[in-house]
Amino acid sequence: MPKMIFVNLPVRDLTASTAFYVALGGTVNPQFSGETSTSLMFSDTIFVMLLTHAHYGEFTKRPIADAHASSPLLLALSADSKDEVDAIVNRAAAAGGAADPNPAQDLGFMYNRHVEDLDGYVWEIMWMDPSAMGSASEAE
Repeated sequence: MPKMIFVNLPVRDLTASTAFYVALGGTVNPQFSGETSTSLMFSDTIFVMLLTHAHYGEFTKRPIADAHASSPLLLALSADSKDEVDAIVNRAAAAGGAADPNPAQDLGFMYNRHVEDLDGYVWEIMWMDPSAMGSASEAE
């Protein structure tokens, strides 16, 4: 079984945040969604769990960080082309996010832009030329 990643994010407005993450490219999994959480699938191995603050608080005793005031993390999501990077950022911004809170980069072999969600979490949407990545065997 391949490794999976589950990103758990506390959100203030579950409905609005769900719309943002659907625009970012996620598909709602109703099996693990309800009044206090939304499960979104980005691939067979990447999931984002949106949790109301009260529900998130059931899993930690630490205070919830204000991502608008600090940078607790930077998440990256790949796209298949430069045009897809732009389309994803534009859709997510139209769903309430903020496009380009960090400068875009175009290095030729790699292109990225950023979008900030409603709670201040920043997602880097990036494309990289597959030929520039090499193969796994080259890294060994």
